[in-house]
Amino acid sequence: MKFIASDSFWELFPEAEIGLILFKDIKMEEKSNREIRDKLDAANEKALDYLTKPVFSENPVIKVWRDAFRKFKTKKGARCSIEALLKRVSKDKDVGSINPLVDIYNATSLNYALPCGAEDIDKFVGDLKLEITEGDDPFQAIGDDKNSPTLEGELCYRDDQGAVCRCFNWRDGQRTMITEQTKNAILFMENLDTERKEDLKNAINYLAENLENHLEGKVEIHFITKDNPSVEIK
Repeated sequence: MKFIASDSFWELFPEAEIGLILFKDIKMEEKSNREIRDKLDAANEKALDYLTKPVFSENPVIKVWRDAFRKFKTKKGARCSIEALLKRVSKDKDVGSINPLVDIYNATSLNYALPCGAEDIDKFVGDLKLEITEGDDPFQAIGDDKNSPTLEGELCYRDDQGAVCRCFNWRDGQRTMITEQTKNAILFMENLDTERKEDLKNAINYLAENLENHLEGKVEIHFITKDNPSVEIK
């Protein structure tokens, strides 16, 4: 089984880089310990450092994704996941605890103002691809009770059974979501800003270190680029 960033993705974003972590044999806990919750609290505060412009959408870490989302078909109102997190922080609504793995990647996302997501590898059917879709990929978002298929021309992560994450990193699906039963996960951090390559590396290293320290699994780090567009994941 592979993860593949397809040609249709690189045609839109030739300079993109995706930090990828394979995290296996996870010792998942139901709730985060105090240290993880403290890291998340501190990250909520750190995130404010990225919001220096009076108009929210003009902050560079937001604008780069607003511009990106204009390059493919999206559902009305779709926004990058880091924008959703930073919007909460800007309104004094801290990102709260969910479970240890999600808390660690949310803390990383807030600390570095880069989108981060995770999926359960064992739930994939066939290869996982990031690509422009022909549409009608089955998809049920987390917390939703109905099918919301992809649109023609939309950018999404998908496998042979349907969409996994829609509109780049906007909405995660229930089928492959991280739960307390997850044993093997894949985590993504996407960067489109050529001036933030070092930030992505630092973020991935921070994420890997905290995953190992708190959940005891085995970590593999990979960087996906146009010249290195795929990796074996299972």
